[in-house]
Amino acid sequence: MTTQAHSIVDHIHLRSVHLDQAILFYQAIFQALGRNSDMKGGRDWLELGCFYLDEADADAPPSRIHLAFAARSRAEVQAFHAAGLKAGGTDNGPPGLRDYHPGYYAAYLLDPDGNNIEAKFDERTG
Repeated sequence: MTTQAHSIVDHIHLRSVHLDQAILFYQAIFQALGRNSDMKGGRDWLELGCFYLDEADADAPPSRIHLAFAARSRAEVQAFHAAGLKAGGTDNGPPGLRDYHPGYYAAYLLDPDGNNIEAKFDERTG
């Protein structure tokens, strides 16, 4: 019997009270991470793979999470951080090595709703 590895995460759905700003922020960081070619969206939503973003309302309040995106290099982590700042994000940790384990290179931003968004390059796995 063979098994195929599958991600435990099926999708991520964020809801924003600052949707216009959040769409610009996520478009900028996805472009910096080289993932913008598969991005879809409209005036009131954004989708990239298993990531969805739309507006918060009384029935679905804004999200409060930590979300880490995989980067393919230190340069992508740096581009993520710069693009996110330019698109209205708030610095929550500049690009650099972290103490989590050797080779953990990451940067952190707060999106327009205060979610902690990370880009991480793991030099141990390349």
